[in-house]
Amino acid sequence: MRPTRGLPVAAGLRGLSLRTRLVLFTTSTLVVVCTAMAVATALVQRHQLVGDMDARVHEAVARMQGWVQHGGGDPSDLGFLNERGHRTGTVAARVADGEVAAAEVVTPDGRRTALTAAQRDALAGLPADGSPHTRTIPGLGAYRLIAVDDDTASLVAGLPMDGVQDTLNSLVVTEAVIASAGLAGAACVCAVGIRRQLRPLGRVAATAVEVARAPLSRGEITQLTRVAAADTDSRTEAGRVGAALNHLIDRVESSLSERQRSEDRMRRFLADASHELRTPLASIAGYAELMGRGAAQVEPHVVWRRISAQSTRMTGLVEDLLLLARLDEGRPLEKAEVNLTTLVAEAVWDAQAAGGDHLWELALRLDEPATVTGDAARLHQVVANLLANARAHTPPGTTVTVAVEATDTHCAIRVRDDGPGIPPALLPSVFERFTRADASRSRVTGQGGGSGLGLAIAAAIAQAHGGRIDVESEPGRTEFAVTLPRTTAPPRVPPASPAPATPATAP
Repeated sequence: MRPTRGLPVAAGLRGLSLRTRLVLFTTSTLVVVCTAMAVATALVQRHQLVGDMDARVHEAVARMQGWVQHGGGDPSDLGFLNERGHRTGTVAARVADGEVAAAEVVTPDGRRTALTAAQRDALAGLPADGSPHTRTIPGLGAYRLIAVDDDTASLVAGLPMDGVQDTLNSLVVTEAVIASAGLAGAACVCAVGIRRQLRPLGRVAATAVEVARAPLSRGEITQLTRVAAADTDSRTEAGRVGAALNHLIDRVESSLSERQRSEDRMRRFLADASHELRTPLASIAGYAELMGRGAAQVEPHVVWRRISAQSTRMTGLVEDLLLLARLDEGRPLEKAEVNLTTLVAEAVWDAQAAGGDHLWELALRLDEPATVTGDAARLHQVVANLLANARAHTPPGTTVTVAVEATDTHCAIRVRDDGPGIPPALLPSVFERFTRADASRSRVTGQGGGSGLGLAIAAAIAQAHGGRIDVESEPGRTEFAVTLPRTTAPPRVPPASPAPATPATAP
């Protein structure tokens, strides 16, 4: 593979800071621009100077032709150089039959000096076309020469280009000095200006470094540093970077806080689960020890009954935990069409049989069947858990009303009671696992309560079906609302028989 050209330069620039690269780029651009301007100026100036010189050479040739026409017919006579007005270094020559018959130059003292043989050879062969030509004459330097035909010989006149070259050299030196000073000043100004403009970006980078150094992998995350509001102006590139970094920090902080809350909930969940399992295990172990000792004061069937009860309690708790784990993993539930009216009616009848000291009411206000797609057994568990919660945490004589509603897009199950209500401090965490309200709402004090997983399971099942559970509570009115999406909106059909507003009521 052939190496890529320019790679070492690119690699070297990548190792420099952005500020240095910008200064180098700006300075390099100015150098190129200044160089181009200087070259263009020199070329234009040279063209003008050479044009002026060509005009003077044409004038000298014209004077030479006029002198020849007025009596200077001798091919070896260059007497017109004696006239005033000739510049020092002016060369004149007459060429006859290809041979330079006479060639002289005006000296600084105003006299005429004949050219040497070598200098004459430089003039030989010059085209007599009346156009300027540049020739180097040994010992004299570069000349601008013009040759024209005459009756007897060719006439040649020329002027030295030393003045043009000196002027150009002075111009180049002047431009170089001015450009160097200007570039140095521009580089300093650019460096200061770029440094000032990049300060917001430097502050953004410092914020990013500070956030990166924070211990994000462990412990509770405190308030992370943010980019100052002055560096988040969306009209500038650095401001957009700062705003994006703040948004990213917000997302990171939110994710870390959620992770910390999840870890706290998991630790609390494990501690509560361990505590819940430890109680029946301790009871089973105690009764087993009594059975092993053969204690006469304890009837065996009583021991076995207590062991069975504790085993049943522990089995139920483990099953609830496994159900929550499966729901957390997002395992698919059974999918079938479920009629919520029938499901809720069965659940209310079961609750009526289990809690005869409560007043149970079933309210159906439906113009069409309330059907959803889901797992019938799990949805029945949701309603059963809500009814069991109302039965366990309200005093005897409480009225529990269950209503089923349906819209074009959703179905709702509402469980409402007129009990003492949920304490405001407990309301935000009522659907969290192992949350209990036995101390304030239990009608059977001193006997403990459930595992605190009923409402958590109901919320998880509703969420798995694409729905949700909401709760509103105040003294004398507590309502749980289960909202589930309808997969289709069936056409309206008239009911077979009118249903009363309260089809099932138990005293």
